[in-house]
Amino acid sequence: MAMLQKKICMIGDFSVGKTSLINRFVREAYSEKYLTTVGVKIDTKELDLTNGNKVKFILWDIAGSESLTTTTVSYLRGAAGFLLVVDGTRRPTWDSALNLRQEVKKQIGDKPFVILLNKADLKEQWEMDKQVLEEKTKQGWKLLATSAKNGMNVEEAFLELALLMST
Repeated sequence: MAMLQKKICMIGDFSVGKTSLINRFVREAYSEKYLTTVGVKIDTKELDLTNGNKVKFILWDIAGSESLTTTTVSYLRGAAGFLLVVDGTRRPTWDSALNLRQEVKKQIGDKPFVILLNKADLKEQWEMDKQVLEEKTKQGWKLLATSAKNGMNVEEAFLELALLMST
């Protein structure tokens, strides 16, 4: 059976944890060092899906920003889905994420996505509005609290996206 390849984009404001989530997912590693992603970084990882299929994710870690640039738009081409990353401790990154989702939809259409509320290990510092999150869940959005630091829900987030893309 041929292995499916899927291009996945990591999108979100700067320093929300996109690179850290990919490092945790691909290398099972975490670093306290903050390195700004310039342009795009590409990684791959194979996943075994629950239905017995295998999928190879080509992960595009796109430099953080609150809106799309012409360059970012070109990175999105061919994406099968995306992970929208929010820093739970910084409320403005939620608004950036919603804005980015709209822009992505305009550029590449309605693609499957999962919102990752990252930095769940700092939950007591979160600035998220429970009502807003519940509203989005009611609309059918997939939201997962993740932590690149301790690995919470990281693998699950990618599997969730893989499942959404195969339906």
